Amino acid sequence: MPRTLTWWGSAALVSAMSLGAAIELGRTEPPALDRWWSGVVAVLRDDWTLSSALLLDRVGGGWLAVLVVPSIVVIVMILARRWRGALFAVGAFLLSAVFVQVLKNLFGRARPQDMLVSSDVGAFPSGHVANATTIVVVLCLLFPRLWVAVLGTGWIVAMALSRTLLSVHWATDTVGGVLVGAGVPLLLAAWVLPWARTTSVRVPPSPERRTKGREAALHAEDRRVTRGKHPAS
Repeated sequence: MPRTLTWWGSAALVSAMSLGAAIELGRTEPPALDRWWSGVVAVLRDDWTLSSALLLDRVGGGWLAVLVVPSIVVIVMILARRWRGALFAVGAFLLSAVFVQVLKNLFGRARPQDMLVSSDVGAFPSGHVANATTIVVVLCLLFPRLWVAVLGTGWIVAMALSRTLLSVHWATDTVGGVLVGAGVPLLLAAWVLPWARTTSVRVPPSPERRTKGREAALHAEDRRVTRGKHPAS
C-alpha cells in the first residue's frame, strides 16, 4: 500500500508540473483543449449555471474554503475520536495549499480575459479545484466507502466546471488542480495512513468475549478451590 500510494502521488505531482511547464513553453496561445472547452462552456452559460457557479466560487474559495470547510472536516474527526485522522487532514490541506501557490508563482499563467469574477494572480493550477480534490481524497483515504468516492467525484467535477463557466480558469488549470489536490494527500498517506486510520477509542470486548472471559475465570477459581481441598502430599 505505501509503495502504491507513493507511486500514484508522485506521478500526479510530476504530471502537474509537467503540464504547467508544457503550457508555459507554448504560452503564445492556449492549448487546443482550452480553446475547445471555452467554446463548449460558452454555450452552457445561462442564469442557472452561472448562479450555481457563483455559489461554488464562494464555497470553494476564500476563507470559507481555506479555513471553514477544512475545519469542519477536522472537527468532525475529533468528535469521532479520530484525532490522528484530523492531523493527517490538516497536514494534507496545508501542504496542498502551499504547493498550489508555489506552482502559481512558478508558472504565472495568465487567466482568460473574459473573467466573470475577480481572482488572484496565476491561473495554473486551480486552487478551488485543488482544495476540493484534497478534501475528497482525504475523506476517501480515511473512509474508503463507495458513496464517499461517488459524491466526492461529483463535487470535484462540479467545481472544475464552475471555474471554466466563470472564465477564471482554463480547462488545463482545473486538470492541474486535480493532479495537485490528489498528489499531495496520496504522498502524505504513503507515510502515515496506517497511523492516521487508527482511532483513539478503546473498542470494548464483544459479549461473546466477555462470556468466555468470565467462564475462564470461573474455571480457574474452581481449580484453585479443588487444589485447596486436596493438597499435594
